[in-house]
Amino acid sequence: MRKPRPAAVPEFDRLELTIRRLLEAHDAMRRRLEAAEARVRELESALQEVSGGRIDPVTLAEEARSLEQRNALLEDRLARARESVERMMSRLQFTVEEQ
Repeated sequence: MRKPRPAAVPEFDRLELTIRRLLEAHDAMRRRLEAAEARVRELESALQEVSGGRIDPVTLAEEARSLEQRNALLEDRLARARESVERMMSRLQFTVEEQ
């Protein structure tokens, strides 16, 4: 049979809280470490591909520029579409209020 636990003194509560915070910080650092290690492996692999001649850095840069231009065009189209939808919503709201 378990003995009833005496009322905890405030120091034990603070110690428990401190330990809990340290464990949470430890878990967060472990997650960051695992993500960083994965990124290092990814970068090392990319470096080997570039230095081994499997990937042409000039071609890669051109493809990146092309994708950036396409992204800018798509962002512009989205902005125009958003404006068009907002205008239609305003007209619809006006129509509903007029009825």
